[in-house]
Amino acid sequence: MARTARIELRAEPEREERIREAARLANQSVSSFVLDAASARADEVLRTATTTEVPADYFDQLHEALSEPPAPNPALQRAARRTRRVAQA
Repeated sequence: MARTARIELRAEPEREERIREAARLANQSVSSFVLDAASARADEVLRTATTTEVPADYFDQLHEALSEPPAPNPALQRAARRTRRVAQA
């Protein structure tokens, strides 16, 4: 795929040198090295922002609770009737 977009950045000389050395050791151009690193970090940030992880036992309990909702109790039934009266008014 042809690269058509340009990303520019400025870095402190020490950071630039570390990046250049790491790119050399990885046998990559600086551009490829920085792009790979930034893409990996972007994937991590996006995954964290869009995924919720919970322990398996918690998920199983949640799934069970949602699959079998409890029977309505008298207080819930009264509240449901009040809401209908307000909505009809």
